[in-house]
Amino acid sequence: MSDTTLRTVTVQLDGTDIEVAEGTTLLDACRSQDIDTPTLCYSDVLHPVNACRVCVVEVEGSRPLVPACSRAAEDGMVVATDTERVRHSRKMVLEFLASSVDLSYAAEEVHGWMDRYQVDSGRYGPPAPPDGDRDERKAHAGHHGAVDGFTAETVAQPAKIDNALYMRDYSRCITCYKCVEACGEDAQNTFALTVAGRGFDAGVSTEYDFALGDSACVFCGNCISVCPTGAIMFRSEYELREAGLWDEDRQEVTRTVCSFCGVGCNLDLHVQDNRIVKVTSPQDHDVTRGHLCIKGRFGYDYVQQLPDPMTTPIDEVLAAARRST
Repeated sequence: MSDTTLRTVTVQLDGTDIEVAEGTTLLDACRSQDIDTPTLCYSDVLHPVNACRVCVVEVEGSRPLVPACSRAAEDGMVVATDTERVRHSRKMVLEFLASSVDLSYAAEEVHGWMDRYQVDSGRYGPPAPPDGDRDERKAHAGHHGAVDGFTAETVAQPAKIDNALYMRDYSRCITCYKCVEACGEDAQNTFALTVAGRGFDAGVSTEYDFALGDSACVFCGNCISVCPTGAIMFRSEYELREAGLWDEDRQEVTRTVCSFCGVGCNLDLHVQDNRIVKVTSPQDHDVTRGHLCIKGRFGYDYVQQLPDPMTTPIDEVLAAARRST
């Protein structure tokens, strides 16, 4: 008979010896001890890509700091999560991002981490004027613009709005690769998104920078569900934000089951003013793991077509968005 006993390893975490299952990541070990470890590129439903480096911890005997999201705990490992070196590294990562990327739509916990590590992105200078040639530079890697030493270069660029379902605002993109992973082997296997360019000019793109409708995209919207900064957003949410009508405090979330097929995907309907404004799916659901198809995520217009004599400003904004594409 095979031995089915769960093997464990003992790790010293911030001075406390803990026992975790073999193969457990340092991030999960930290979470088991309620140690709040910042992450940006990590998701429970995606393979870790170690892109953001904001989860780094100090491991005794290791010269560089190691990413907690992917490093497995080893027996006898001594880990420190809040040393001066760790705090300084996390602060620098967050400052570099905040100085070049619009993080205003990032989750509240991200802003909490920025406060915790006393992030001061303004010390790199005011934002440099937007570079209108960013897409051209991405296509010809290595051709960087001149810097003046007084301003902080940013990834500011016009939003890409080329369909009625969702939009892309890469001025908010931190190149965390989560959308690329969700579009690829981790979920959809469509491979419509990848990272193009080198260095500071690297960014998410479709093949040959085609519009989404001309690319391999199947409009499942799984990239939206994993984006941590609002760089890829529901068109409905974007238009309502632009109109000043988006109000999460007035929204109710109702869980239901998708009616389009027999798979049984769970849907979370976000409703404002008795109108569905977006649809998400719980990441802890065994069927969906947060992922949906185009019908489940966007096929809810028929629900709105009820005999309701009341017309809200939300209806007018969303109708205008559909007409514009």
